[in-house]
Amino acid sequence: MIYGIGVDIEEINRIREIADQERFVKKVLTPNEVAVYQTLNAKHSAEFLAGRWSAKEAYSKAFGTGIGHAVSFQDIEILDDETGKPELVKHPFNGKGFVSISHTRELVMTQVLLEGDSAE
Repeated sequence: MIYGIGVDIEEINRIREIADQERFVKKVLTPNEVAVYQTLNAKHSAEFLAGRWSAKEAYSKAFGTGIGHAVSFQDIEILDDETGKPELVKHPFNGKGFVSISHTRELVMTQVLLEGDSAE
């Protein structure tokens, strides 16, 4: 049973402009995500950060809470599997979570689907 679907779109340049602030990066990315982020060149690191930001926003929409008091960026971790597919490896929903991240030169679009009976 589908619990929720969330979609988000973000301008990569908007995230690139604030990515220089280390505090912002550590707010959005978990330590494991930061480790990946730090291995990427400038172009790919901006895409990665914008993608994780957008995917976590989409997740919070699917979960029905938004980012804030109930769910923070640190509650959600998205890492690529061995084939490069992004996976929700940590999240507060008690069911299955699926994430898709796509981008153009300017935009990143994400979708999250949560499957299960409830959030509890």
